[in-house]
Amino acid sequence: MKRLFVDTAGWMAMADGKDPLHGFFLSARDRWLEQGGLLVISDYVIDETLALIRMRLGMNAAEKWWDTVSQSPRCKTEWITPQRAERALRWFFKWQDQTFSFTDCTSFVIMREFGIEKALTTDRHFTAAGFEILPGDP
Repeated sequence: MKRLFVDTAGWMAMADGKDPLHGFFLSARDRWLEQGGLLVISDYVIDETLALIRMRLGMNAAEKWWDTVSQSPRCKTEWITPQRAERALRWFFKWQDQTFSFTDCTSFVIMREFGIEKALTTDRHFTAAGFEILPGDP
């Protein structure tokens, strides 16, 4: 089954109906799922997304998002283990010319581990790290 990593920016665009890219991101997600794909998320991205949705859209929206994501059989959560965190730290300190967040680096580690080449996001850090971002340019 093909996997697509979904970053905080992607989840936020899908959660916020007022986001200019809302429909564009929903369409990209739906196309991926229609092709039998799986969405992958990390516990660090869950943390970022819950906080951001709560701040921008309120607690009810954060709870609705979590209920949907946590109950979906098409969304798999990967946890940042100590070993993954160590690999992410190496990535973080190696690429000093980039402004990757540590959470970005944990995402990159998971993507490399599972051979995931694409992320649903607007975060250009994924491109800088060698991954393709979806949905691309609207």
